[in-house]
Amino acid sequence: MHTITKKELVDRIADQTRQKRVVVKKIVQQFLDEIIEELGRGNRLEFRDFGVFETKHRAARTAQNPKTLDRVHVPPKRTVKFKVGRLMKLKLAKALQAPAAPAAPTPPPSPGQNA
Repeated sequence: MHTITKKELVDRIADQTRQKRVVVKKIVQQFLDEIIEELGRGNRLEFRDFGVFETKHRAARTAQNPKTLDRVHVPPKRTVKFKVGRLMKLKLAKALQAPAAPAAPTPPPSPGQNA
């Protein structure tokens, strides 16, 4: 698995669209800022076939510190939920079904080595 950064995505999009990286970076950042802004307002964002972002409220609860076993109050909070869309779900399912790359053959043991 490889981590893809925003910079790598911006570079790819710039190359594919033949746009300046500065312009693409500005657009990508504005897009991400708008998502954050709308979620902050409590709105739901739906991108057909990609997925849905929405905020969920988590109630206050009492948890336990595993080291000390002390009871700890966890305050209520808002979190973001993402539900995978149809095309992404299909793409991920295909990735699981694709045959794995064959393993490199094991070289035969050298003469004089026990196998």
